[in-house]
Amino acid sequence: MAVQTRTLPLYTVDAFTNKPFTGNPAAVCLLEGKDLTDDEKQKIALEMNLSETAYVRTLNDGIQTGSKFELRWFTPTNEVPLCGHATLASAAVLFNVVGNPSDVLTFVTKTRGELYARRHSDGYICMDFPSYNTEKVDVDKEPFQSMIKTTIADLPYQDLQYSDETKTFIIRLTDSTKRSDFERFLPNISAMHECDLEGKHVHYVIAALKGCHDNDAVDDSGTSYDFVSRFFSPWNGVPEDPVTGSAHAVLSSYWSKQLKKRNLYARQCSKRGGEIKMTVKDNGRVDIAGQAVVMMKGKLTI
Repeated sequence: MAVQTRTLPLYTVDAFTNKPFTGNPAAVCLLEGKDLTDDEKQKIALEMNLSETAYVRTLNDGIQTGSKFELRWFTPTNEVPLCGHATLASAAVLFNVVGNPSDVLTFVTKTRGELYARRHSDGYICMDFPSYNTEKVDVDKEPFQSMIKTTIADLPYQDLQYSDETKTFIIRLTDSTKRSDFERFLPNISAMHECDLEGKHVHYVIAALKGCHDNDAVDDSGTSYDFVSRFFSPWNGVPEDPVTGSAHAVLSSYWSKQLKKRNLYARQCSKRGGEIKMTVKDNGRVDIAGQAVVMMKGKLTI
């Protein structure tokens, strides 16, 4: 008896960049008609072995003409509640490869409600995300105290913040820290994981630094970033993520209050690196904008 197979469109996209081999790569699988099981989705994500694999399933009028889609994100080890760069990658595939004519795409998610992606000027795609507030952390509280040492070692810090809703811990380094030192430090990933074995308190750790010319946190044109960051999540099988859109749904809230401005420009300082523009809005949401490069188009056979 012949084994039945199914072929699905599959893409890889570098998100939050306009240059190949930079930004954050994501896989995007388009589903029309029959859905995949969660087990199949997890196995494909492991096979792709990227920080995220996004599954886009049409909810009205088909992939080419619809405007509403179910969207889910899987790391190589588990499903996550929110992923910015894979959402950007999904919108880039629909807008720029499939040729979907919609001005705004609605993505229906399991835990974050509806997210929106719209075409923007200069090749940018703008995503409408919820904004998450943070609160100051007691430095002596565990697992945060241990997490500081395992993440930044002896680098000086000036603020600790925590988002309970997203389980995100932010370590803000002192403003005098040089960008070169910020990009060079190496967290002890296994020790980070040991600080909170089951991830009950922390799912994500972000190191952040205010941007200015004095600490060289500027882009290639000499424009200062409002802030730069690095992102770690060993609990989700992601030691360091190249560029993290969802992290900026937390960071934008914090830095908007710190800098007293709504429009923010940032860089995530991984080896690949990428740039993000943000606009914090009055309705508890934030616009997160970036560019994307479609790197591979293919077919998945299962």
